[in-house]
Amino acid sequence: MAMWEDPIVEETRLAREELFARFNYDLAKFCEHLRQKQREHGGRVVTREPRRPEPAETLEK
Repeated sequence: MAMWEDPIVEETRLAREELFARFNYDLAKFCEHLRQKQREHGGRVVTREPRRPEPAETLEK
């Protein structure tokens, strides 16, 4: 059975492979790179409070 190939998925996987290869497949190095880029950007970063679940009594109504 032949598997269907999606060119967009293939391109995304190739980009991911190239990106992680740049950091020798070290997730910590990759994350540090992203944090550095964020610091360099200096733009506004939006953070939101976590949503809290409603009490159980409210959900049962």
